[in-house]
Amino acid sequence: MSEWVVLVLAMALVCAVVVAVVVLQQRRIGEDDDPSETPDVIEYMTMMIGVIYAIVLGLAIAGVWEARSAAQDNTFNEAQALHEVSARAQVYPAAVRDRVRSDIDAYVSYVVHTEWRHMEEQQSLSPHGTELLDRVRHDILDREPASEAESQNYQAMADLVATADAARNTRGQSAGPTMPGVVWFGLIAGAVVTVGLMFTLQIRRSARELVLAGTFSALIVFLLFLIWDLDTPFGQGLSATPQPFVDLFPSVG
Repeated sequence: MSEWVVLVLAMALVCAVVVAVVVLQQRRIGEDDDPSETPDVIEYMTMMIGVIYAIVLGLAIAGVWEARSAAQDNTFNEAQALHEVSARAQVYPAAVRDRVRSDIDAYVSYVVHTEWRHMEEQQSLSPHGTELLDRVRHDILDREPASEAESQNYQAMADLVATADAARNTRGQSAGPTMPGVVWFGLIAGAVVTVGLMFTLQIRRSARELVLAGTFSALIVFLLFLIWDLDTPFGQGLSATPQPFVDLFPSVG
């Protein structure tokens, strides 16, 4: 089942539960009940809790979005470094140049078609991907410069491979969730408290109040889903993609 279908079902379920609780609560209220008796302090506390929870939600969304953006930028840096190595290999003889570019293409193809899914499922890098990048490193470092042009490019290419390796390691460290479990507990508990506080204000069964209560509850579910979807930078949905590799190496796309 699609994660978006699950989101829609969850939002609809929360709306239905809130409306059902309001309706059942209204039936139990006596004729002499006066909604104006709600203490002002409860309204103040409800407002403050809502503001605090809104700030927490905003910080959580900003945090996971920043992690996702950093992961995408890091992926671009890795792809760009390898693209530059492939371009600078022009100074080598045809046999060496073709071997370097072939090994880079093999690594990029593996990352795009295999390792990315491995990171989604295992939340770690694939050992075979590390072997393929090491092969590119040896292609560069194990060859003694045979001309002035090779000498001028040797250190730059070695640095670019090191940059790609560092970006790859960072990608591996970012493969798992970024939000600790205790933060998730706070977000979910805060959602329950925030929605539950609506009932302390003696909400009625008017169409306007029911629509607002259901919409507010659905909004909180959507924001929590958005945080969950962005929590794993290399997961599914709105996560980082291998598109920079595809853009810079169209042949492996």
